[in-house]
Amino acid sequence: MPSSPRTIRTRALVSMTAMVALIAVAGCDGDGGSEQGKASAKPSAPAPAAPSGSGLPGSLTAQKLNWSSCPAPTAIQGTGEKPGGEWECATLKAPLDYAKPKGETIDLAMIRAKAKGPGKRIGSLVFNFGGPGGSGVSSLPGFAASYDTLRSRYDLVSFDPRGVGESAGVTCQSDKQIDASDSVDGTPDDDAEVKTAMADAKAFIKGCQKRSGTVLAHVDTVSAARDMDLMRQVLGDDKLSYFGISYGTELGGVYAHLFPGRVGRAVLDAVVDPTEDPEQGSYGQAKGFQLALDNYLKDCAKKGAACPTGGDPAAGTDRIVDFLKRLDKKPLSTESGRKLTQDGALSGIAAALYDKESWKYLTLGLQEAIQLDEGNLLLAMADSMSGRDDDGHYSNINAANAAINCVDDRQRYTVTDVKAQLPRFRKASPVFGEYLAWGLLGCTDWPVEGTTDTPDVSAKGSAPILVVGNTGDPATPYEGARKMVKELGAGVGVEVTYKGQGHGAYNSGNTCMTKTVNAYLLDGKVPASGTTCR
Repeated sequence: MPSSPRTIRTRALVSMTAMVALIAVAGCDGDGGSEQGKASAKPSAPAPAAPSGSGLPGSLTAQKLNWSSCPAPTAIQGTGEKPGGEWECATLKAPLDYAKPKGETIDLAMIRAKAKGPGKRIGSLVFNFGGPGGSGVSSLPGFAASYDTLRSRYDLVSFDPRGVGESAGVTCQSDKQIDASDSVDGTPDDDAEVKTAMADAKAFIKGCQKRSGTVLAHVDTVSAARDMDLMRQVLGDDKLSYFGISYGTELGGVYAHLFPGRVGRAVLDAVVDPTEDPEQGSYGQAKGFQLALDNYLKDCAKKGAACPTGGDPAAGTDRIVDFLKRLDKKPLSTESGRKLTQDGALSGIAAALYDKESWKYLTLGLQEAIQLDEGNLLLAMADSMSGRDDDGHYSNINAANAAINCVDDRQRYTVTDVKAQLPRFRKASPVFGEYLAWGLLGCTDWPVEGTTDTPDVSAKGSAPILVVGNTGDPATPYEGARKMVKELGAGVGVEVTYKGQGHGAYNSGNTCMTKTVNAYLLDGKVPASGTTCR
């Protein structure tokens, strides 16, 4: 979950990369019957050319990457230390518009650590950690210890997808403007607050147009998938070996659809449901985050007096709802001088639900907030979601998330749509439902038309792809894995289930899951579909 974007701007809480800063070191069921807004006067994202061959000039496919030592991540990429000496960075040139392959190019930031053995090198293993909007360049070194066994036979490779970080990163506002937006209520209670929220959203969009208008139509997932195929060629791999997490599963599914014959060994972990539109996806997340919160509350209740939400898990939800309502009227003070708002507390709570190891931080944060009326820890967790560092600088996770979602998703929702859905979302989650429902307005006035209703991930002819679902996943509910397997097609998707908590499975520390995925990636051992790890 790399960020918790301004609700009015983007449709959902996102995936896992921001938790690097918090723990170690951010795109998903309903009836989908909303009225769709019209955007006929807005520019459309170009329809990409069919992927017969690469269609790219030799100046791109034969380019040589100039690998050199990596600097520390830049502010737009997010927090992080300078990678160690085993890490190398380079820049890949790719077409801005794949419909004009000989036209303007953009630079894509890449990072790698070479395979170290033992064992014969297989090739490159390309990672996407989710979002959309997470920087792979800043994330991979922080997560690398989890993939050390895989490095025995693979070069570990990641990148900033187009529109993210140092890859033509979308920017929309200054740090001070983003801070100022924190006072805008993401769950407006009356028409005046709705008007303020919509005005804030329009100002955000205007900033995106002014600062990044050239690239807004070209940060779609299909183009990012084509970037990965160019990357594969330049890296010298016949097939793409890939590890996609959260939104990275959607990116991997789209790649498999476009280039089924070029899929090597691929793992999709924490799977985005490819059959759901934004409304259905946000509703599914409301249920998913509530399930994760319920599981936390049950665990917390066992701790007796130390649990800030009490010994009754059901009453614990009510206590959090009451706490958030109090913040809506009076935010909490913090040592930094900033305020913990209702939205900030909600983001902090959500951040801690991405990993069971973070539940202890949630307990401490709620103790501090509910019992001491101080918001320091919850605000720090909210900052990890929004990409804000200790110096007040923001990564571009929110801006990139909005730009990628809005060019991908054709649907445009209205205030009337949201108000009609609020009862259903509140029932799904008394804590997160309203936040996610109002988030459907994130693309309402976006200046570029969306391209698809749902992504096409059918991949007939592809090699087997491991599709890993976690039954306790808050951000990408477990059902999405089964839907992805079905959409990939017969003989392609191989379903693997982890009965656990948190976002994703491979990094959970579960020995069964680690062995299953490693045996597939390192030795080509495809597990039986339906394999379950506990």
